[in-house]
Amino acid sequence: MANSFVLGAAPHQQQQLSSYSCCSSILPKHHSNSRQRKRHPRSCCSGSSSSSENRISDVITAISLSSSSSSSSSLSAVTAASEGGDTNNNSNSLRGGGGGGDGSTISEAAAAAAAGVWPCLDSLDRKLIKLSLPVIGNFAINPLIGAVDLFWVGRMGNALAVAGMAAANQVFTSTFWLTSFLPSVTATMIAKENAAGNKKGVQDAVCQALFVGMLVAVVATGVLFTNPGSVLKSVIPQGAPSLAYAKPYLIIRALAFLPSLISLVGYSAFRGILETTTPVKISASANLLNALLDPILIFSFALGVPGAAYATLAAEVISAGAYLHLMRKRQLIPNLRRIVKPPQWKQLEPLLRGGAALQLRNVALNLTFLMVARVTQTIDQTGVAAAAHAMAVQVFQVGGIVLLALSTVAQTVVPNDLVIRYDQNKQKVGGKRVAKATVNRLMGWGLILGILLGSMQIVLIPLIGRASPLQEVRDAARAPAILASILQVINGLVFIGEGVMVGTGNFMQLSLSTMVATAGCLWALRAFPPIFGLTGVWLSFGVFNLLRLTGVYIHQFVNGPLAPKNLNNEEE
Repeated sequence: MANSFVLGAAPHQQQQLSSYSCCSSILPKHHSNSRQRKRHPRSCCSGSSSSSENRISDVITAISLSSSSSSSSSLSAVTAASEGGDTNNNSNSLRGGGGGGDGSTISEAAAAAAAGVWPCLDSLDRKLIKLSLPVIGNFAINPLIGAVDLFWVGRMGNALAVAGMAAANQVFTSTFWLTSFLPSVTATMIAKENAAGNKKGVQDAVCQALFVGMLVAVVATGVLFTNPGSVLKSVIPQGAPSLAYAKPYLIIRALAFLPSLISLVGYSAFRGILETTTPVKISASANLLNALLDPILIFSFALGVPGAAYATLAAEVISAGAYLHLMRKRQLIPNLRRIVKPPQWKQLEPLLRGGAALQLRNVALNLTFLMVARVTQTIDQTGVAAAAHAMAVQVFQVGGIVLLALSTVAQTVVPNDLVIRYDQNKQKVGGKRVAKATVNRLMGWGLILGILLGSMQIVLIPLIGRASPLQEVRDAARAPAILASILQVINGLVFIGEGVMVGTGNFMQLSLSTMVATAGCLWALRAFPPIFGLTGVWLSFGVFNLLRLTGVYIHQFVNGPLAPKNLNNEEE
């Protein structure tokens, strides 16, 4: 579908897999008194179980490593209701040695807590890979189809057409992000009700999300459809030549707002019940239709840029219809009339309360991306800079989809690991120690993949450059594309670290961190582009992500629930 700007982790692309569900029974607290202390063998990745022996290079240490020898505890506010058992864990449970005296098997979660930071394809890595691959596949679909849109519109040989489409897509995406709290909060509510076997609770959560989404969609569609010129002023200066291409595209694209929201909620519903294959199939089929319609509508029917918008609209309608049919078939919604029935305030309150904190971050991200689009449009009046910027974004997305997927995995894995429960052998599974080990490993993967993916992007720059037949566009995109590749080195740490903030429920801290980063980026956008042109825009992104990285450091080292002092306090 139409390309969207995804330099921040998009909340609506999370995916939760059944292989990491809390399927173990959560036993009452009195069970904790009967369990015996176990000794666990060291992971192949760790030289020792203590935190001092888990240290690695300064880069990782500064972001992801903290004490892993402290006790497990519940995740406050989020998991307190579901936790059971004593939270005072034996600090020597990670020491090397054989199994317990009663012959019980060693819990996989406790073994994971002994793991080191560097990936080594042990059981923890295999679990993370199993979780990540389907999410990566789902993330890859939209950017790849966005590349198809860019390719076919680029074949028109008109830089202004590419610039207009990119600007209209930015406005649509920014407006759509007003609802981006829906998947995060809705999937959590559905997962909780589904785990409790509460079928009515699942239906209530799905229907209230659809109701809220439809209300927002009606308003947003009306604004975009009736006032395209006014909203496009946020990214395109008055009188800019690209406006002639952006307005008709946005008018058609606005009609896709409602079906897009239905698909968004449907995606969250299936993720909440731990069904991950259905969303990928729907997304792949709909986007394949979009890819087939692009050349037909753009060239065969001579519709030009509006043809790309019609192709996207058709794909969104098909996707929404498929989700509604399958949700009804699997009784996630009792009937279609239910989704237009206003829910009670008591039902809506958790959804709106959780979404309010996330919206602050979305406002900051949208402001950043809108200002980036506006500055890019004002660099020149020919559309070359905007077209080159769109090409640099495509370079970023080659590796960005993998790193963003790991971010959503962190959002799913961390809260699961924080829940203290017991397996069939009455052995403790989960807790802060296990969650911290998982976070450290994810951060290790983030750094390694950031380096590898950034290097791969540099190699692929000439290939991606073929999306435009204009030599001046390819030349203007080269330096920004190289910068986009270099930034991947820290993007893995940033995206995963922010996913950890979501997973631990620190929404407000994440929002404040993003707001500070946005302030720095806006300053950079005033200072750098007048000197360096489009390269200055991407230098501003460097400032943006470095400040976000600082926020990740503060969360993991200073005041987050998995920060050393908080783990140590739990141990005391």
